[in-house]
Parts: sequence; C-alpha cells; structure tokens
Amino acid sequence: MAIEKPENFLGVSKSFSGQSWTDRLNPVAVRQATAISQQHEISEISARIMAARGVETGEATSFLEPSIRDMMPDPSTMTDMDKFADRLAKAIDSGEKVALFGDYDVDGASSSALMLRYLRSFSLDVIWHIPDRIFEGYGPNIPAIDKLAGEGASLLILLDCGTTSFEPVAHAKNKGFDVLILDHHLAKEQLPPCDALVNPNRADDLSGLGYLCAAGVTFMALVATNRVLRQSGRDNLPDLMELLDLVALATICDVVPLKGLNRAFVVRGVETMRQGKNPGISALALAARINGPIAAGHLGFMIGPRINAGGRIGDAGLGTRLLATTSEEEAMLIAASLDELNAERQSIEAIAVEEAIAVAEAEIGDGEAPVIEDPAILVLASQNWHPGVVGLVAARLRERFNRPAFAIAMRADGTGTGSGRSIPGVDLGAAILQAVNEGIIEKGGGHAMAAGISLKQSQLANFRAFITQALANDVALSRQSSSIKIDAAITARTASVDFVNSLEALGPFGMGNASPIFALASHKVTYADIVGKGGHVRCTLSSGDGATIKAIAFRAATSEMGKALLSAPRDQPLHFCGTLNVDHWQGRQRVQMRLIDAADPEKSYR
Repeated sequence: MAIEKPENFLGVSKSFSGQSWTDRLNPVAVRQATAISQQHEISEISARIMAARGVETGEATSFLEPSIRDMMPDPSTMTDMDKFADRLAKAIDSGEKVALFGDYDVDGASSSALMLRYLRSFSLDVIWHIPDRIFEGYGPNIPAIDKLAGEGASLLILLDCGTTSFEPVAHAKNKGFDVLILDHHLAKEQLPPCDALVNPNRADDLSGLGYLCAAGVTFMALVATNRVLRQSGRDNLPDLMELLDLVALATICDVVPLKGLNRAFVVRGVETMRQGKNPGISALALAARINGPIAAGHLGFMIGPRINAGGRIGDAGLGTRLLATTSEEEAMLIAASLDELNAERQSIEAIAVEEAIAVAEAEIGDGEAPVIEDPAILVLASQNWHPGVVGLVAARLRERFNRPAFAIAMRADGTGTGSGRSIPGVDLGAAILQAVNEGIIEKGGGHAMAAGISLKQSQLANFRAFITQALANDVALSRQSSSIKIDAAITARTASVDFVNSLEALGPFGMGNASPIFALASHKVTYADIVGKGGHVRCTLSSGDGATIKAIAFRAATSEMGKALLSAPRDQPLHFCGTLNVDHWQGRQRVQMRLIDAADPEKSYR
C-alpha cells in the first residue's frame, strides 16, 4: 500500500543525499505545540520539539523535569523480581561468595560494575568474568562457569546475557550454583533452568518495562534487594542514586528508547557524572579530551566507544574494571589503555568499512556504476574483518545505504560471527530468533535495531535468502516513508549559545527522543575544507544578514553533500539541515552544526 508523503520542508524533494525533507510535526502536533507554548510559557521552537515527540499539554512539566521518584514503578511488577531480591538478600546476609558473568559491551560492563559496587559495599567476596568476544563469544560458557565454580562461588549472577543460554545454565546448576539472570534481550517461550530470570522482554512479564537496558533492569533489582534488606532490619544500605551514572551510560550506549523512566535515569545520571562520583568515568572523560561539563551526547560518541574498545580488540574486562574501581590512579591507567585501544580500533574499522562500502556499491551502485541488484538487506562477509568491529561496519553500511545491514567476520575454519543494524520499523531481533529456531544459523539474538549472529560459511547463502524474504516488505515500507524530519527552520543568528543551551531541558536526545534537526534556509558556504583521517568536511555558513555558524559534516568528503560543500560558489545559497551543539574550547563556547544533509534550492524542486 502506497504511503502518502507529507509536504516537503523548504520544498526539498531531493537533497544531495537523495532524500526528501519533511516537517516532523503533523497538523495535530502543530496545534499541540501552540497549546504547550501558550499554557506553559515555553518558546515556540521548544514547544514544537516536544509536540513532535508526542508530549501532551498535561505532560509538559513532567517531561521537562523527569523524576525517578514519580516514574519508578514497583520493581515487583517484573516477573521473578521478588525471587531474585530474596535470593540476593540471603547471599548478602550470609556473606556468600558471589560470581558475576557479564557481557563485553557498555551495557554489560555497566551492569557488572553496578552489581560489583553494590555487593562490595557489604564487604562480600565477589569474583567476576567478562568473556572474550573472539574466543568465547557472547553469553555464559561452560569453561568459564567451571573456573568460577572452582574459585568457590555458590551464587552465579548473569548480567546482560543468559536468557537463551540453556546448556551453560543447566551446567551451572549441575555444578551446584544457584543462578540468577538479569537481562533484557528477546526471550524464547522456553527459559533456561535458573532460580530467577528477570527480563522485561520475557513473554510472561507484564511490567511494560521492555524498553530498559540491562543496567536499568539491574538497578531495579538493586532497589528491590534494598527493600528486602530494609524490611529485615538492615540499615546503612547503599545509596543507589549515586550509581545512576552507570545506568545513564548504559542507557545511552545501548540505544534503548529515551522515554519515561529511561529519561529520568539519564537526566539524574548525568548530574551524578558531573559531580565526579565515579573515578572511572571521570578518567575516561579526561582521556577522551572532553571540554566543558560532561553531557549525554558525550556518552554515546566519546565515552562508550572507548569502553567498547576493550571488548572489541583488547581485554574485555577493562570496561568493568574501570567502572567498578574506586581508585583514581587505577582509573587513569585503565582509561589511558582504553584510549589507545580505541585509536587502534578506529584504524581497523576504517579499513573494514572501506572494503565493505566498495562491495556494497558494486551490488547497489554508487550513482554512477550500473546496479547489479538492489538488495533489501545487505549481508556482507569477509575474512579480512576483525570480529570486534563488525557491528561498527554494519552501522556504517546502514547509515550509508539506508537499509539494514549485516557485517560478518569469517574465519579460516569456515565459521563466522557477525552483527546487524536495522532501520526504524524493521525488527532484526525477532527475525534472528526465527532463523535460530529454524536452524538457518548456529546462534543469534538481539533487539529490534541490532542483532548478533554466529554461522558457518555453508549457511551464509541460506541466511541471506531467509533474512531478505523475512524482512523485505518491512524494509520497503520503512524506506518508502523515510525522509529527513525537520523540527524547525532557524538562521545562523538564531543559533546562539543561549538558544542551544535552552534545548538541554528537552533532552537527553537519542533513540525515542530524537535530537532536534534544524534547517538553515538559503545560507552560503563561505569556507570549506577537509579535516581528520575520516574525511570530515568543516565549513562556515553565512546567512543573509551576515551572521555565521561553524559546521561539520562527518565522513562526508566523498559524498555528494561533501563534494557540494567543497565546490559551492561563495555566492550560491543552499539549504542545510543538522543538529546543534555547543563546542567548548580554551574556555570559550561556540555553536556548531553537525550537518546531516544539504540541498540546492533550485534542483531540490525537480
């Protein structure tokens, strides 16, 4: 069924990226914005941004001032939560030795650090393990469980993993472990034989909290455990609010929807970060050369990638060790190591992305070469790719070609591990679970927007055919309705530091609360050049009244937009769109636009 497209914003029906621009607000939202602005004395632009994200007039105050106290549900609404809290409280009361097993990404590291810091506050003996991405893969494995059992632990807690780990959990039970699981990944109908599995995405959980990341689930579990301990007469319990920086970090980096409780977690967590409560986060902010106060945007682009670098190409446990330490000296040493690993990861990624894009362009066409085929989903594999960067390669392919993409690192023995990234409206996680159930691939799981897989070379062709058939219609519908959605038109003069700072109250921005995209109509490029190893285009844009704004287009030098920016006559007006941020440098603040797209006012009408 054809989708009726809204009127083009600034008349842009085809930009340099080949997309149309549309107003993010439909007529109903426009009226809602007017009501919000008038009733709450909020600026028209801020009201537009809120209305476009579904905020009702009566919700404006709670949206601007999200409160954990107001939004926190009773943890017991989550299936098995009471079982979990009772068992963990018992371990704390008896001084039991506890083993933790977490995932190697930011969410897993944050969840593991949360539990470590909590249990250590009771002086418990805690051992932990983060699997090596390449040699162990995702989730608990039998050798690691044997090692933890051999160190004398009797309670095993799986964090950000375990929901589909039937054999390892059964093995742990046979080794005498009680097994508790805190997870958020999609679940099968059958669950592993554990003592408690808290996962808001299991079929029999009616809490409505499926949007939480694993660290969010872990925080809820600690709230429930504190309650049990308090009821048993314990006092001097850990202040969980001081651990919200870890929840905020995981929530941003795991790209879960920034709505409801998640927004409150991030707002309060960033406040905690700015107080320097966690020496690991503070040290990594220094290593990442973050200028000015730490903000939610820094977590996904600067802090998270460095934590992930350990799991991708180095020691998978570095992230957990950094986030759990209370030593500033140890934090500085680990942060320096992660910063070095991140630089190495960037080089490895750049080579793999270049190869992947070349292969994809051979299939899809680059605008000049003839198209061999136009696959709904890209499924690319190579023996040249490091398994630790395939998720990043898939993300770059998705970004470049506007369709779901899988990048798979194949080994010489004919096995491979890969990651997929999706576009809105296309549920990768569900399709991957189906592929596993039907024996099309060896292992797999994930969320709607991201998934991981393990397969054999002999399964690759069947997997490509299966995933294409399963999701082609959803991809077509998503791409048919795809456009760059503009929140408002402004000018370079409007984009002041005060204006951008005023938008902070509408954040944090990310999945489910998209960063506002602003259009600059008929501005001119007065300066442009290429900077950085990634081929970024830096430029200065000028409005008709002489005001200017600095702008940057990341990885754009070889794109149509980048070429246009670099070659545009200085007297030719163009339309631009992007997000705004305040750049802190040597004590000075200035506004910068991160360009998403640009259009020629003349050609965009055609």
